[in-house]
Amino acid sequence: MGRSPCCEKEHTNKGAWTKEEDDRLIRYIKKHGEGCWRTLPKAAGLLRCGKSCRLRWINYLRPDLKRGNFTEEEDELIINLHSLLGNKWSLIAARLPGRTDNEIKNYWNTHIKRKLLSRGIDPQTHRPLTTSAAGAAAVITPATPTPQQPSPTTSSGGLSSSEETAYLNLELSISLPTPADEEHSNSGSSHAVCLCQKLGFQSGNACNCSKMAASINYAARDGMQTLFTPLSL
Repeated sequence: MGRSPCCEKEHTNKGAWTKEEDDRLIRYIKKHGEGCWRTLPKAAGLLRCGKSCRLRWINYLRPDLKRGNFTEEEDELIINLHSLLGNKWSLIAARLPGRTDNEIKNYWNTHIKRKLLSRGIDPQTHRPLTTSAAGAAAVITPATPTPQQPSPTTSSGGLSSSEETAYLNLELSISLPTPADEEHSNSGSSHAVCLCQKLGFQSGNACNCSKMAASINYAARDGMQTLFTPLSL
């Protein structure tokens, strides 16, 4: 079961406290102390809930409460404590005897904030407003390096690789041997290679390499084109 509410459904007074209710609460606490706030209203003869009695005593009826306006020393102390503790009003009130946390909070929102703004100080960060505005407006944009074009590498002949590629001729051509090649072949520097025996032909009649070579030489001498047809194996 959850905790029962502070105020039961029985009739309780709400709204402003009367002078008679204040006197009853003061007399009871002076005689019996604060005690348990849930049972205090009934023992004191008050038709109020425990929370209402506690807030009335702490914020208005305590004998050590300070009355009147805050002093300049209290203002500076609240500002220094707020810069360290933030909006922890109960901790700030513990360092200001006679002042309540609710009183200090209301005083901060209605007076001290305006005082700090008039000084050019941010009430939340306690820093100059110009610095805070500059920090919020500053946008960090990483510098984008300019891409450098790769320098063309030059070959030993003074041409770049791109220029050198342009002069390459990748086309393949097949042509008949020139007369210079024929003289070179007749000189004996190169020899025709017969692959018939390596392919498994044992009979000399099946090899046409010598006949083909003779026909090629004959066509080269006469300047005629020869069509090569595949050998029938």
